[in-house]
Amino acid sequence: MPIRLPSNRPADRFYRGGARLCAFRGEAPPAGREPEDWIASTTTVSGAALTGLTALPDGGGGRGILLRDAVAADPVHWLGGAHAQRWGADTRLLVKLLDAGQRLPVHAHPDDAFAAAHLGRAHGKAEAWYILSGGTVHLGLREDVDLDRLAQMVARQRTEELLALLHRVEVHPGDVVWVPPGELHAIGEGVLLLELQQPEDLSILLEWRGFALDGAADGHVGIGFDRALTAVTRRARGAAEIDELVHPAPVGHEGSVFPAAADAYFRLERRVVEGTAVISAGFAVVVVTDGDVVISGAPARAGTTWLVAAAEGDVVVSGRGELLVARPPAP
Repeated sequence: MPIRLPSNRPADRFYRGGARLCAFRGEAPPAGREPEDWIASTTTVSGAALTGLTALPDGGGGRGILLRDAVAADPVHWLGGAHAQRWGADTRLLVKLLDAGQRLPVHAHPDDAFAAAHLGRAHGKAEAWYILSGGTVHLGLREDVDLDRLAQMVARQRTEELLALLHRVEVHPGDVVWVPPGELHAIGEGVLLLELQQPEDLSILLEWRGFALDGAADGHVGIGFDRALTAVTRRARGAAEIDELVHPAPVGHEGSVFPAAADAYFRLERRVVEGTAVISAGFAVVVVTDGDVVISGAPARAGTTWLVAAAEGDVVVSGRGELLVARPPAP
């Protein structure tokens, strides 16, 4: 059976949020800064031993084995034979619900090559978002910026100048946003989204004033800003390019709703259920965004999240509602 996953909200994150996330989940408001729900996570928060990892329910209301350990023990069951043959027990995916209770700082993430060469990591961090509650996002430079100017803005924390360099884009429920590695971005206050990303917690922070973090010490992923900022894309994007990165999700589309460039990293299917639908076989994280449906005989209301192992085969969904189905790249 697909597994219903409880919330997995790391505490004391560096930005505010969590109320909209909990309302979506149908849970009590958070006690502190819990703006993220790490769903089916085999990834830890940067610098932590266990925080961020998903524990599977034990069937009695308690916490069972870590998903990371379960996948390592039987990658073919969880991920499928082709995936396991190519990537072993690496799920290639981290899914989050994210509630921006304040605007996030301007930041970027390294690509695979930079992460391997400078950080010793298996992945960089591409990401993409499906917007659940709208607002403003900041994405991509409006003009070219050389490395010296960028470094000066960071060192002197000229955050207003930095933010003004980015495209300001209004997003609405049902929009998708593709954030390639290296691209500067910041999620605006009030936005609730589902995020798919590579399974790393790597951020190059260009601002930190007003946030609960020491950006001067931690913003450069441990390699100094001189090197870290070389991972940032400093080329301007025109309006047409921004439209390719941010747009409404296609309706009635059978494949991923993200741009094709994201397929190498992850995929997201949007499924409207009116009667019966089938989630095709494969490792998947399912988020019910609307309605009340039944997944393989189990009631699944809006706000619930589900984990599907590849060994389950096709999964039948019935009722009326909407699902988002997150998957790793096709092997």
